[in-house]
Amino acid sequence: MEKLAQSCSFQIDIYPKEIIYDLLSLGCEALSKLASLNASSYCVRQHFCCLELSELASFNACGLKPVFSLCHRRVQEQHNAGCFHSRSLTLIFLQGYENSSRNNQNFCTESMQMQVTTGRYHTLLLHDSSVYSCGSSLCGVLGHGQDTTQCVAFSRITTLSHVIHMSASHNHAAFVMQSGEVFTCGDNSSFCCGLGEVRRAIFRPTAVEALKGIPCKQVATGLSFTVILSKDGHVFTCGSNTHGQLGHGDNLDRATPTRVESLEGVVQVAAGASYTFALTNDGAVYSFGSCSNFCLGHGDQHDELLPRTIQSLMMKKVHVVRVSAGDEHAVVLDSNGHVYTWGRGYCGALGHGDENDKTTPELLSSLKSHLAVQVCARKRKTFVLTDEGSVFAFGWMGFGSLGFPDRGCSDKVLKPRVLDNLRSHYISQISTGLYHTVALTNRGLAFGFGDNERAQLGHEWLRGCLKPTEIMLQTTTVAAQSS
Repeated sequence: MEKLAQSCSFQIDIYPKEIIYDLLSLGCEALSKLASLNASSYCVRQHFCCLELSELASFNACGLKPVFSLCHRRVQEQHNAGCFHSRSLTLIFLQGYENSSRNNQNFCTESMQMQVTTGRYHTLLLHDSSVYSCGSSLCGVLGHGQDTTQCVAFSRITTLSHVIHMSASHNHAAFVMQSGEVFTCGDNSSFCCGLGEVRRAIFRPTAVEALKGIPCKQVATGLSFTVILSKDGHVFTCGSNTHGQLGHGDNLDRATPTRVESLEGVVQVAAGASYTFALTNDGAVYSFGSCSNFCLGHGDQHDELLPRTIQSLMMKKVHVVRVSAGDEHAVVLDSNGHVYTWGRGYCGALGHGDENDKTTPELLSSLKSHLAVQVCARKRKTFVLTDEGSVFAFGWMGFGSLGFPDRGCSDKVLKPRVLDNLRSHYISQISTGLYHTVALTNRGLAFGFGDNERAQLGHEWLRGCLKPTEIMLQTTTVAAQSS
């Protein structure tokens, strides 16, 4: 591309327009290429057309992104009528979002090769369609059978294969197969595994027969309940319904997955401790369940038994592309790469420089100069990934689970701060549990930090890590270690 820019003043006219256009389209993946094209495209414009080919290439590349089709029509129209600068930013955001989504627990495609999801005292790793687990196997959440109580290293769940998505919460886990089938395991005392009137623990992943014939693509596990998203955009829920987190308009538990009739066109679901989010294809967020910490984002503390749109986001014309539900707070990412947080602000989990609660979504202004592509919230802490592969963290250190070695194990970080120890890596996904966190790089490396008392970081001899420490993934080992 640089050679083309250097020689275009006297050689570019000898090449067919179609060839040059294809070259420019292929080269617009990187910002440096876009900048180079923009600087030199005046000579291209003189020879071929009134519009810069770099602009046309950027426009075309955006349209080819699968995730662009999920954007609201308003966003697409703004892009179509925009200038070169805005289209370039759109392309960069979509590229970063797409790269992050390949490895993210909240956005799944069958092409994903690696995912990580962290539960209370355990971690699940998806690698080449197989699942590996480590940590405490309370109630069978690791999926290795009744004899396994703990795995000190990542061990393959031999009964699972061809997995495309998974979710782990407090004491149960759920998995989606390439076939669209859903499997669950773990504590089923509240029917959260969706296997009918069975209250015993499920020690090995078991198929949810009630969803037979309904191809699914995503799962989200909360505290004693499960949310399932079908490929046609319908939502099914099961388990505890004390606060209306199942979305059926009542407080009755469901022993098997039941469709939430008022929701359709859903592209992502997220489950908090006792509440649920559903993101639709027009960028709207619906919330229902417990609102004791303002987590529903409606400006009050009233539980919602039915899905209700977060009006403040719609009034601000915020088109949401990803949502994450923490235990006491929530965070969303919009189509401009901006981050909004709300809920309980204890320990700085909202990132606004204080510990004040926010009753409705509020823009995280300190990150406006960065292009966010992924968000992750859990116990009083939040992580944000940018298009450059950087990680910003804020909230409660909690056993070192924010990854800052210069801060105490119970310290607070009130504003977003970059994780310097991971600067040399491009982080493509991050997941945080109760007191531990695991990050994946675009090269397939894994780094863990925080509590490791139950080997949830996959380290046999460490009790905890204050700074990100590489996890050696011996994913060829299939035998689970028992304790």
